[in-house]
Amino acid sequence: MNTMFEDMAKKPTGWLSGKGDENMVVLSSRVRLARNVAGCVFPSATDPATREKIIGYFESAIGRSDVLDKGRLMRGTDVTPLDRDFLVERHLMSPGFMQDDNSRALFISDDEQVSIMVNEEDHLRIQALAPGLDPETPFKRAGKFDNAIGQHLEFDYDSDFGFLTACPTNVGTGLRASVLIHLPGLVITKDIDRVISKITKMGVVVRGFYGEGSDVLGNLFQVSNQNTLGVAENDTLHLIANVTRSIIAEEAHARERLMSEAPDQIVDKIWRAYGILKYARVLTSEEVMNLLSAVRLGAAMGLIDCVEISRINEILLLSQPAHLQKFYGEEMSPDRRDAVRAEMVREKLK
Repeated sequence: MNTMFEDMAKKPTGWLSGKGDENMVVLSSRVRLARNVAGCVFPSATDPATREKIIGYFESAIGRSDVLDKGRLMRGTDVTPLDRDFLVERHLMSPGFMQDDNSRALFISDDEQVSIMVNEEDHLRIQALAPGLDPETPFKRAGKFDNAIGQHLEFDYDSDFGFLTACPTNVGTGLRASVLIHLPGLVITKDIDRVISKITKMGVVVRGFYGEGSDVLGNLFQVSNQNTLGVAENDTLHLIANVTRSIIAEEAHARERLMSEAPDQIVDKIWRAYGILKYARVLTSEEVMNLLSAVRLGAAMGLIDCVEISRINEILLLSQPAHLQKFYGEEMSPDRRDAVRAEMVREKLK
């Protein structure tokens, strides 16, 4: 097992610190920039040798940059399948990345605030995260690395269209800004589909916990911009912030409605979830996500005061299968994980 990842599992990741604006509803903000090297075919349409060349270009940029030397570059052979799952759970790379051959690489900054996927859909995917509703901060972080790389590599850029990308939906700024938001009130009141339909018309898309193609877990949704062409970067950041605030208002209304129409049932749901987490002997990761969702709702509404948002977020991450195994330094069967997970949750809630 990679001890680097075991050490990472012992430390809470910054984007789940429970701090930041609107932290009771918004877990984190993320920005991703898609970039390609001029004169090189996109990764999906080329061979491993060409992708290897792209990694070489990026390694050369690392060796010549004061910004990029504060991190680590990992190749596909450096990580096991469990390592890959761990990195996906930590939101440092997309699901499915680094699974087919060794011609892909991942850069992680020393503070974990920035990660760069090399040869994903595009040559470079520069990603930055921050806690709470704050797309500006990760945009500045990603921009710093974007500028550092751009000093040593020429990006594929068109004066009319902007940055050229493998998928037409990323052409232009190449910027995807998103928030990870907790919406149990809208789910319980069954207003979530109405709200999603409403905000989709405003130029955003809603996805699951791990982004595109992933399921919704623990009532957590990822909201991101849909358009990158003909839209200024600042306008995209403002769009995500404004849409998110409108969703927060809808969620607040749903929570008020729940407490008005069924206060006993909601309070019981919250404390019952807390009781199961505190005393259960076997817990699946999906169970923990759903139970934590109820407890998080209670903490945000002031109905439960014995557990902080930061601790809820910590349990949320550590209860994921790969994190659990890295935290305890052993590979486990599903049954063993369920027992160890329950033990870990009991310990964290003491």
